[in-house]
Amino acid sequence: MENRPQWIACLDYLRSGDTLMIRALDRIAGTERMAIETIRELGHRGIKLHSLTEPFLDIDATTPMGEAIIGIMAVLAQLRISTIRENTKRGLNHARAQGRIGGRPRVMTDERIQTARNLRAENKSYPQIARILGVSVSTIQRSI
Repeated sequence: MENRPQWIACLDYLRSGDTLMIRALDRIAGTERMAIETIRELGHRGIKLHSLTEPFLDIDATTPMGEAIIGIMAVLAQLRISTIRENTKRGLNHARAQGRIGGRPRVMTDERIQTARNLRAENKSYPQIARILGVSVSTIQRSI
């Protein structure tokens, strides 16, 4: 939250009895867990939350029923996160089994690494080699 000074200022400005109007839940937090914690914190401070696109959020977090609904939301959010994580792992394992490796393609092929080594043996500097191969100096240093 350190990189969201306006959000911090908003939270500091709110007082008990105020209503915070938001467009959607994703505007107040990056993850469901953070959103639920924020809803709980606002409820404990006596601040109501009103979402223009999510009317189910208009709950009183200070009541037992409101706390139960927030708890259910937390469980569902954790289930969603766990399901996404599980599906991602399964997809990566499937891709690896088919010989695919994710990530950015390597810039320095074996042939280019050998070229860089030959240029270095000719007493070329790292910046010169980098310019010749069209890569950064750090890429050359890592490769050699």
